[in-house]
This record gives sequence, C-alpha cells and structure tokens, in this order.
Amino acid sequence: MPRMPALPLPTFAAALMAAFTLLAAGCGESSKLPESAGIGPTPQLPEPKKQTIPTVHVATAKGWPSGKTPVPAEGMTVTAFAGQLDHPRWVYVLPNGDVLVAESNAPPKPDDNKGIKAWFSSMFMKRAGATVPSANRITLLRDADGDGVAEVKTVFLQNLNSPFGMALVGADFYVANTDGVVRFPYAPGQTTITAPGQKVVDLPAGPLNHHWTKNIIASPDGTKLYATVGSNSNVAENGIDKEVGRAAIWEIDPRTGQHRVFASGLRNPNGMAWESSSGMLWTSVNERDEIGNDLVPDYITSVRDGGFYGWPYSYYGQHVDERVKPPAPDMVAKAIVPDYAVGAHTASLGLTSAQGSSLPAQFQHGMIVSQHGSWNRKPRSGYKVIFVPFDQGKPSGAPFDVLTGFLNEDGDAQGRPVGVAIDTRGGLLVADDVGNMVWRVSGAK
Repeated sequence: MPRMPALPLPTFAAALMAAFTLLAAGCGESSKLPESAGIGPTPQLPEPKKQTIPTVHVATAKGWPSGKTPVPAEGMTVTAFAGQLDHPRWVYVLPNGDVLVAESNAPPKPDDNKGIKAWFSSMFMKRAGATVPSANRITLLRDADGDGVAEVKTVFLQNLNSPFGMALVGADFYVANTDGVVRFPYAPGQTTITAPGQKVVDLPAGPLNHHWTKNIIASPDGTKLYATVGSNSNVAENGIDKEVGRAAIWEIDPRTGQHRVFASGLRNPNGMAWESSSGMLWTSVNERDEIGNDLVPDYITSVRDGGFYGWPYSYYGQHVDERVKPPAPDMVAKAIVPDYAVGAHTASLGLTSAQGSSLPAQFQHGMIVSQHGSWNRKPRSGYKVIFVPFDQGKPSGAPFDVLTGFLNEDGDAQGRPVGVAIDTRGGLLVADDVGNMVWRVSGAK
C-alpha cells in the first residue's frame, strides 16, 4: 500500500475529513435501475451524475470455504481443475490439452498511487484481494487421465513482468508482459521453458501504467498478433499525452515487430476472441467510472479495422463525456456504437467463443464472458460468468448465467472470475483470482 501523502497536519486532517465525507456520500448511493437495464444492444443510459469519489461497495475477498464451489447452470457440473494457485488471472489451452495459467498481478506503479484518492483506492483494492504481489510466472496444468482435475502442476515460465495474455503460433510461444510481447521457443509436450525470451515489441507501460493487463491473440493464419492496451486513466485526467498508443488494440507483425493501432477509443479492452461465422475479432471492454451507478455499461463488441469507439470523449456512440477537456466533437462524430452491453461496472474481463464446448445446446453458439465484479456499484453487479447467444455473427438475445455463487450471503467474495477458455475436451475453464483456483464447467454427466 502506498504511504499517505506527506502534507502539513492541518491540511492532511482537512483532506482526510473531506475524503471520508465524499466516501460516505458515495457509499449511500444506490442504483436507480436494475442491472438488466445496462444489458443488450440498446442499454438504458441515464443522465450522468458526476462523482468526485465514486460509489464504493467493495466485496471483501474471503476465498472458498472447504467443500464449496461456484454454482453452475442447470445441466452443467463444475469441478476444481486446479487449486492453490497464486492470483491466477488468465488461461490458455495448448493443442495437446495442457492448460497454461498466468499467475500475475499489477507491477509497481509509483505514479499511479499519488494523493488521497489514490490512497483510498489502494485500500479498497486491498480489501478486494487485488493488491497481492505478482508471482510473475506461467504455470502448466495437465489432466492426462481426463477426469477433469489436473494431476500435473509445474512452472512453465518464470521471472516474467506481470504476464497476462498468451498465444502459440507454430513453435513460437508469445507472452504479453505488461511492458511488451516476448517470444519463446516451444516444443509440443514440454512442461518447462528455460530458453531466454526475445522481445517482439514494446507496449506502453512505465511508472503510471494505469491499466496494466495486456492480452494477445493470434490471427487465424498466424501472421499477426493483436494486443490490448488499456488507458492510462479513467477519462484522460492525467493528460491526453499520457494516452499515446493506449485505449486501443494493436496489430503486430511478430516477425518484425512492426505494429499499428488497429482500433482505438476502447477504454480498457481485455478479452479477445474470433467469431467463427463472420471471422470478426471481438473484445470485452471495461468502461469509465465516476458518473453514477448505472454508467457506463461495460460491453463486448466486434472490432473494426480503423474503428474508433469513443473513449475518452464520448461513450456508447455520441454520448459526450463533459469531463473531458478540451472536447473533440470531430472524434465524437465518428464514435462507433458497441454491439452489446454487459452491465454497468461488471468488470467484464474474459471472453471466449463457445464453439467446441461440451456445454448444453443452448450454450453452443455465442460468447462466454467472465465478470470480475463491481467495486463501485450498489447493489453489486457481475461476479459471475455469462453466455451471450449469437446468430449470424451478432448477439441475438438476453444472456444466460453459466457460473454464479461467487458472492456469499453476506456479500463477500468467495472468488472472482477472470480468464475463460474452452479446453480440448470441450470444458469451460475459469480462472478465479480470489479463490486461487481454476474451475472446469462441463455438461452434466
């Protein structure tokens, strides 16, 4: 936790009192709309309410009591694929069935932890289980006998720098560290990589690095990598000069490191997946805070080459964010409306196509989204894994819950879902960074 700012005692006391007053006011606010109002292709968008400090409604991280698991939807079962992990954030399945887990957390960000507001934010994130040191490694899990439980757990790569996304292209294994994409040689079946990595491209990082997670996905033909780079702020309050190359998805040539911004105006994109019928890239995006419990809905959307999605100047198309100075009406005019909202402040991170899953029939055609869960909405939102049905390449109806029960009856977090992936047997893998587990969901036996 960062130290409290060094201020003269009277000034510090006044600032602390003001912060507590604002915080108490925020804690008392409640949503005026049900969570469902912020879901679908045309979510309800009430008038923004500027909050100096947003509503704070943190679910205390507790972990899972012995014998308890998340609750799968009817017709499914859930098993503990692997436990005793260290803040597992992302999962990736190799062609031979081995499962890789990025055990990771934020790197030091000294310039992102200044002032009273940052101090309180850090305190709340600690309560939510989000401030543990980063293990900086990728662990390999192997379920050789196919019983849904990994009997092999070994360190695959270590001494990384807040790793997150992973991708295998041929014999090249790529890792997205917080500050760049690195390539390692890989041979099928190997359980540990000891060869040094080769830097492919630097990604925006540094001592601010507000959204530190960097994800990658390979194009279907393997000739390109796509990398997510979140913004360096909520709404460019640190200056637009701190946002160069950020709030974007990059396209990278892995052979040369040459890169370009593929799409921009995406505040904090995380998950990526290819939609099979259209061939389009899709992403899950965390939207902005501090304008109310019901704004702005996070979303999943197809990603157009050269597309601009509004951040920071507007949200959900041309809804102008008046906090951003100077305004940019020319940018607002070209902002693309996202395809599908998934709820305000749900922290929807993971995204995977359901294609090839062994889940029941109604969960076969669409996208699976993990919702890490809100910390600034009352009542809480997210804390579950959902399925969005698709038809002809687009969302086609209301979502279904796949995995719930991450909050207990007291509102504490037993777990929080992050990365999701379909394994080679059709099971859905879910990384849980509070429960320190990887769960496996499959059709009921």
